[in-house]
Amino acid sequence: MKKIEGEAEKCDCIHVHEDIVKKVEEKMPQDEQLADLAEFFRIFGDATRIRILYVLMCSEMCVCDIATLLGMTQSAISHQLRVLKQMDLVKNRREGKTVFYSLADGHIKTILSQGIEHINE
Repeated sequence: MKKIEGEAEKCDCIHVHEDIVKKVEEKMPQDEQLADLAEFFRIFGDATRIRILYVLMCSEMCVCDIATLLGMTQSAISHQLRVLKQMDLVKNRREGKTVFYSLADGHIKTILSQGIEHINE
């Protein structure tokens, strides 16, 4: 990871580019949508949840398997899966007494893959 040092560079003069501001303003999502997006990405800010999502990107798994693979308790995994499910990042299906979890859709795999690709650059 790159270290953040000092301040960001800024213009030497104050000049608002009205045409650019107006064009971007028209495309900006509503504040509520941006707050939802911030909450969505906040979920990715936890290493345990990222590990679980990465595991599920590789294969559908039950809580027991995930707990074993990550060296954590089933309770801790269940708690994180509940958070991920509430945010519609994972889904589950029951097969007899076993509940299998998987990524909710291809978007989550894309986000994870692009994130890994970005940090490896």
